[in-house]
Amino acid sequence: MSDSTRPHHSRPTSVLVSGAGIAGTALAHWLDRYGFRVTVVERAPSLRGGGQPVDIRGNALEVVDRMGLLTSVRARRTGLRGMSVVDADGRELSRTTEWTASGGPVDGPDVEILRDELAHLIGEVAGRGVEYRFDDSIDTLVQHEEGVHVRFRSGSERSYDLLVGADGLHSHTRRLVFGPERDHLHPIGAYIAAWSVPNHLGLDHWQVIHRPVGRADRICMAMTVRHNVELRFFLGFGSDEPVERMLPRDPADQRRLVAAQAAGIGWEVPRFLAALGETDVFHYDVVAQIRMDRWSHGRVALLGDAGYCCSPLTGQGTSVALTAAYVLAGELHAADGDHRTAYPAYERRLRDHVAANQAILDLTGARLTAGAPEESGPFGGYDEPGPEMEAAFRAATLFDLPDY
Repeated sequence: MSDSTRPHHSRPTSVLVSGAGIAGTALAHWLDRYGFRVTVVERAPSLRGGGQPVDIRGNALEVVDRMGLLTSVRARRTGLRGMSVVDADGRELSRTTEWTASGGPVDGPDVEILRDELAHLIGEVAGRGVEYRFDDSIDTLVQHEEGVHVRFRSGSERSYDLLVGADGLHSHTRRLVFGPERDHLHPIGAYIAAWSVPNHLGLDHWQVIHRPVGRADRICMAMTVRHNVELRFFLGFGSDEPVERMLPRDPADQRRLVAAQAAGIGWEVPRFLAALGETDVFHYDVVAQIRMDRWSHGRVALLGDAGYCCSPLTGQGTSVALTAAYVLAGELHAADGDHRTAYPAYERRLRDHVAANQAILDLTGARLTAGAPEESGPFGGYDEPGPEMEAAFRAATLFDLPDY
């Protein structure tokens, strides 16, 4: 956008974005492009590394293209050529070069990319006017007639016109404004852990799945990333224990819990577990959705997983976040920064799209938690895409992307 087309506010609207993930950095990009004064606060010391591969499909590809990133994003796709299913001894039971469990059709238009690589690409184009406050977070906030006064954990205080919480599934912003997490979190009794290991299997742009016999609530998957240098290993498991018991705050306790859940699983899992204590790339969380009656209160709005997490099993969280960031920024731009107009318009445009994408979990969640006959494995058959894949593709294209 040229300077001549930027909105001419009497005073540029200041926006604090909490969270420098994909949703937060994408919003910062668009707001800066529209002439807002943007600050992003992130508790990590830099843009986060690690994370799992994510999918960009449907209208989100158009959003990425409008950001000028489509070529760069495609150049960094995982590039998987197919996948295999193996038994406990590593013997191949089936293989396909038509699709993968994580990314869908191999020859399709969708892009599978590591979450951290996407976040860094977006961060690079977010604009020089974006201020980042790393290694910090919101401690308290108070809304008043003219803005939102924030005290940071670092001790400093500032006021902003608007605040957007893009701080993920366990959003602190949401807790401060909308109440306890338990009021909005809808778990399905499943958990996913992911960590990085060397590619000791020598896989070449390939994905391997192991389904333990007699353990219908377990699944293991390894896939190559970063041009075959690394493997990203995933463990999915079910549990009837309370969520708070399954989510210890200490990362070391999380790793011990994950190791206990993987004990006794064959294939290469013992080697993957041996690397668990050495890797810096580790992520563990509950499989859940956030469902809320509204996504804003006063001058505070929620974006992405903080307001309407779809869950990793839908494969749509990133696409929804990219689309939503584009829409929220566009509505704020169209309303000249007036949140009383922009926030309701943002929700009206996106509510049905979010609902359609969250509905995919009814299919994927059933495959995860209900189990399946031993001959088809604990997560259903992987010989062809399940109904949730087709639903994901339909949901991704339901939204008519507006021009702002």
